[in-house]
Amino acid sequence: MRVVFLGPPGVGKGTQASIFCRNNDFRHISTGELLRNALELDGEMGQKIRKFMEAGDLVPDDLMLGMIESALVDEQNGVVFDGFPRTEVQARGLDDLLEKRNERVDRVVLLIADEAEVIRRVLARGRSDDTLETVRHRFEVYDASTAPLIEYYRERGTLREVDGMGAISEIQERIHNALMDDGSANGRSAG
Repeated sequence: MRVVFLGPPGVGKGTQASIFCRNNDFRHISTGELLRNALELDGEMGQKIRKFMEAGDLVPDDLMLGMIESALVDEQNGVVFDGFPRTEVQARGLDDLLEKRNERVDRVVLLIADEAEVIRRVLARGRSDDTLETVRHRFEVYDASTAPLIEYYRERGTLREVDGMGAISEIQERIHNALMDDGSANGRSAG
């Protein structure tokens, strides 16, 4: 199974994806981690990425798709893409990459949460690139780029909306239920 975790910055995608992967023996491909690793190498790629991240902008599609393609390996038990794709262009690129491997995105989990709570969570994690101004800009970018992406997956019948508020274990249970949902509930998971 190939699963995409979507949601605004700070909604808990990384936490929930990590737990899900650990509990289900899936591979966790986190674009945040891939990007931070590229920054640590500090080469030409790292410098390009730093410019976009410090501004709170999305890293260009071609750079992201190249990083994802490099990270993809054959996995028997499944893969979770955390924080990717973020645009419809990236989604189509991911579809193309997976199609070459006779695979597809099986489910998309969209974590939904109150924006004020998510901003509080982001600022509390204390990352150097998490200033209030940058976080607000990330939300603007997320809203602008993700609306078409959400519709893209909704049209394919793979989108499952999950309430991202509450205890981590409660959210994990909602995610599990959403991934088992065959789509007959119009893409919404109880929550």
